[in-house]
Amino acid sequence: MKFGLALILASATVVAGCGSEATPTGPTPGATPVVASKPIVMPIVEWDEYTGRFDAINSVEIRSRVGGYLQSTHFEEGQMVSSGDLLAIIDPRPFRAEVNAARARLEEANAGLKEAQSVLRQTEAEKADAEAQLSLATSRLERAQALARQRAISDEEVDVRRSETQQATASFEAANAKIESSKAAIATSEAAIETAKANLQLAELNLQYTEVRAPITGLISRRNVTEGNLISGGSETSTLLTTIVSVSPIHIYFDANEQEFLKYVRLAKAGKRESSRNVKNPVFVSLIDEQGYPHQGHMDFVDNQIDPNTGTMRGRAILPNDDGLLTPGLFAKVRLPGSGRYDAVMVPDAAIISDQSEKYVYVVDGESTLHRQTVELGPISHGLRIVRAGLDGSETVVTSGLQKIFEGAKVAAKIESIEAKQSSLPDNYKPVPEDQWLTRGPAPAPYGVHSNNSMYAEPIAMEERFPLAGKERVQ
Repeated sequence: MKFGLALILASATVVAGCGSEATPTGPTPGATPVVASKPIVMPIVEWDEYTGRFDAINSVEIRSRVGGYLQSTHFEEGQMVSSGDLLAIIDPRPFRAEVNAARARLEEANAGLKEAQSVLRQTEAEKADAEAQLSLATSRLERAQALARQRAISDEEVDVRRSETQQATASFEAANAKIESSKAAIATSEAAIETAKANLQLAELNLQYTEVRAPITGLISRRNVTEGNLISGGSETSTLLTTIVSVSPIHIYFDANEQEFLKYVRLAKAGKRESSRNVKNPVFVSLIDEQGYPHQGHMDFVDNQIDPNTGTMRGRAILPNDDGLLTPGLFAKVRLPGSGRYDAVMVPDAAIISDQSEKYVYVVDGESTLHRQTVELGPISHGLRIVRAGLDGSETVVTSGLQKIFEGAKVAAKIESIEAKQSSLPDNYKPVPEDQWLTRGPAPAPYGVHSNNSMYAEPIAMEERFPLAGKERVQ
């Protein structure tokens, strides 16, 4: 009996010992395990994002300056053309005939001037003769009158001398009148010459306009009219032959709402970010199928008023497009500096909790107790959320395990570091210097101008462009 009791006590002791060894040593009773981190504080630039649309800097509708039959076209549809390239020819024969006729009228006017000048010289000689005759007749009359007072000659002789004087005076006055008439004829001939010159210039211009040339370099569209058709010209309703759009550089337009516009204005007044009206701030652009922002340009224009229909301010950037990838009409993402460089406090977006309109995070204090901290948020940068107000970077913020905690709860925080992702946008920027500005390029060249992409192209001589237009070629 004693042996059985001793065995029972020994078994109970063994069981009690096993139970004591299996008891775990865990965290403080009631503490919830969470992951927490200190916010990252790093210098960044906020890049605002907009949706933009590309538009060609120059877009030209090709219309003929003169009407007639379309003789031929000289371009490949959808291909690049250079400024000054021949695109089409209007039948030049009627215009060539008009040039020859205008040149003949000019020669006729020159001949009329020479004739009027010859008449003037003849009339001036007649005036000199009449003046001499008048002087002689006047002298004879004076002598006759002196002799008549002495009764040396008869009154009849005096009357004869007086008649001669009157005839000489009349001849002199007639010569003066003929001189004035000759001068008027010369003026008329000179005016006729200027008119003939103007008509010749107009005829030569019209002959030049029979060759329709590309006013800009760019991509040409399809033919709207084929050879042999009669087209109208010389007005905005003239027959549309085709269109050309420039390729490089290219514009992209985007709109900022009133709040964003006011932000830029206030940043400029505070000296934190220069206005794009005054400097060429850089922009980065990404197409719909691209990663990152591989296309870089700069601001080119900011409109002068808010659009009353949309409540937005129109902005424009300019980008190089040497490979022609950026096509007018495409949509793209545009990133514009929305701040100056500053030290930003950033946390993972998962650490942010929403309570209706309020945003907050849980901060672990020194006694492993949570308290709720309201924050004001900014955009995402480097994969993290910018905290504009509420945190200074020294706090410990819960980033994981938020579903099981509440304000005042005890937690067992596992501290992990936050890593910022590499950004495709720079963390600093400067306005683009003037020597790196992209320009709109030369203005469209007028018709009849050589293509050399120069702002000051030389006109093409008529003899070079239309050798059959000379008078020696008249048939």
